[in-house]
Amino acid sequence: MWWHTAGPRRPAVFVIHGGWWSAGDKKDMTSISRGYFQLGYTVVNLDYRLTGDAAWPAQRTDVLSAVSALRRHAAFFHTDPNRYVLVGFSAGGHLAAAVGAYGDGRPGLRGVVGISPPVSPLSAFADGSAFGSKEQQKLRKAAIKLAGGCTPAKCPRIWSSMEVPFHASAGDPPMLALHSSEEFVPPYQSEMLAESLASVGVRMTVRTMAGTQHSSSLYREPGVTETVQAWITARLGRVAE
Repeated sequence: MWWHTAGPRRPAVFVIHGGWWSAGDKKDMTSISRGYFQLGYTVVNLDYRLTGDAAWPAQRTDVLSAVSALRRHAAFFHTDPNRYVLVGFSAGGHLAAAVGAYGDGRPGLRGVVGISPPVSPLSAFADGSAFGSKEQQKLRKAAIKLAGGCTPAKCPRIWSSMEVPFHASAGDPPMLALHSSEEFVPPYQSEMLAESLASVGVRMTVRTMAGTQHSSSLYREPGVTETVQAWITARLGRVAE
């Protein structure tokens, strides 16, 4: 965590790493997290249980627990408990969106950003057939592992719980997703979520960049970081020093 001790209470940015739900570490997000601290925000760079330790919904539960902990101790961290966003990368983008669409909104959550988020594990399962790319086949296997080793036909309730577009509700926060046009997590997954959110009056913006870059590599493409930061600032407001 990074937090400021002077000035007004700061809004918070939660950063959620990717890694196929089975790997990755918050250390991978250090430079990105520091960027949001330098903008004046409290930053929570978090880990969550990986699929080698626990199946769904443990990962979403861990993100919710981190949010609850910060809001509970907001005074200590000089943070505004009613102004925060979630920024997730790849599998972390799925978790961020799953928290945003959990129930009828979360207290204080002003926005969700996903960078290459696989928000539709059912689509990832279908795309990862024998006709899919090597990365798509890997994502299919990762989604099955997230579901505890169970396929959609055998465990429909678990897969329904993981499928973010199924859980759009009027209280959800606005969302932003960014994809590359030719990456293995196709933009249409986020477009499905955008349609579901639009049906309940929630705005989601999906932006597609040319190329194959994925997750943090996409985030570092020219103009992407600035786009995300500007979107977050519009939801949290600028921090007065």
